[in-house]
Amino acid sequence: MKTLDNVEMNEAIEGFEEKDRQRYSAEAKVLRAYYYFDLVRIFGNVPLFTEPIESDEIYDVEQVPAVQIYAQIENDLLDAIAIPELPDEVSKETEGGRMTKGVAHALLGKVYLYQKKWAEAAEQLAIVNGEPGGTSRFGYALLPEFGTIFRPDNKFSTESILERGHTSTAASGWGNSSLVEGFVTSKMVGPRSYKGPYYYSGWAGCPLTTEFVDAIKGDPRYTDTVANLDSLKAIGESDYLPGYEDTGYFIQKYAPLQEFEHKGAGPPPLNYTQNYVEIRLADTYLMEAEALVESGGDAARAGDLLNAVRTRVGLGPVTATLENIYRERRLELATEGHRWFDLVRTGRAATVLAGTGFVADKNEVLPIPLQELNNTR
Repeated sequence: MKTLDNVEMNEAIEGFEEKDRQRYSAEAKVLRAYYYFDLVRIFGNVPLFTEPIESDEIYDVEQVPAVQIYAQIENDLLDAIAIPELPDEVSKETEGGRMTKGVAHALLGKVYLYQKKWAEAAEQLAIVNGEPGGTSRFGYALLPEFGTIFRPDNKFSTESILERGHTSTAASGWGNSSLVEGFVTSKMVGPRSYKGPYYYSGWAGCPLTTEFVDAIKGDPRYTDTVANLDSLKAIGESDYLPGYEDTGYFIQKYAPLQEFEHKGAGPPPLNYTQNYVEIRLADTYLMEAEALVESGGDAARAGDLLNAVRTRVGLGPVTATLENIYRERRLELATEGHRWFDLVRTGRAATVLAGTGFVADKNEVLPIPLQELNNTR
C-alpha cells in the first residue's frame, strides 16, 4: 500500500489511473485483513505491521494483543468497503479470485462473529446473503446441486464468495514447490497406491474419523463428502494401501479425480486443477443464522437461512437453535477447514476434543514457530 501511494510519481507506469490505484489499495486492505485473521486465529498475539520497516528493526518487533489485531482487521475491511472502486462482483472468466465488496462484507461478518459481536456480524452477513434462497446483490446464490460445488469444472460458481484459484497447466516442479500454481492438497488426501477407475494415488493424509462418518451417514451429502475406499475395495472395484491412522474413509470434496487430467509440464502431484473455496454462501447463511440466534434477532430469518441450506439437499425444516446450526455447519462444511475454528470460537473444543488430549486455555492457539521466536522479541 505504501508503494501504491507513490505510483503516481513513477512516469514509467503508463495507463495507470487513479481508479486503478484506489481499487488495488482496497484489494490490498482486504488481503491484509484476511491474512491477519488467519494469524490471530491460529497464533493469538502476533506482531502487527502496517508500515514498512528497515531490516535492522525486525528483531525489535513485539507481539501485540489479539484485540489490537482484530481492530486493525476491522479497520482495513471497513476502509476497503468504503472505496467506490472496489467492485461488488467481478467476471469469473477474467478476474475470478480477485477481492470484491462481497468478500469484504463476508470476511467482516466472520471477524465480528469470532469476537461475539453478534448484531454487527448479522448485519454484515445479511448484506452478503440477501433473501435466503435467492440471489444477493453480489450475484451469490446457492447452487441447486451440493455435489457440484467443488468440481474443477465449476470454478467461481454463484455459491463461491472467496475462492483461491489453481491450475494444472503450469510447469511447477519440486524445485519451486512453494510457488506452485496447482492444488497440492488433492495429492495429500488421496488414497495411497490406489488402483482403480476413480482417483489418482495420493499420500493418504487426513483420513476421516469413523465418528464423523457415523454422524454423516444417512445424510444426503454423504457421498459428496466421504470417499469410502473400504467399500470399493470390498467389492473389488478399487485397491489401496492403508496409510497412517487409516479408517478407509477419505475426503471426497478435494479428492484427486481421474476425470480431470493433468495438462501441464510439471509433476502431477503439484498440479491438480481444483480450486480451494475459502468462503461460500452456505457458510455465510449459517453464520448469519448463528449471529441472529445469539443476538436475539429475527428468529424467522434465522430459520429461513438454516433451512435454505437443508432444503437444497432435500432435508426438511428444523428450528434455528444453536445446536441445530452447529450440527448443520459440521455436515454442510465438513473437510473445508471450519470445524476446528468453530469448536474453539464457540467454547466446545475442550468437551468435543476431550479424548484427544486437548487442554483448555492452552491448545486453542498454536505455539509461535521457533524460527519466528528467534527472529524477533
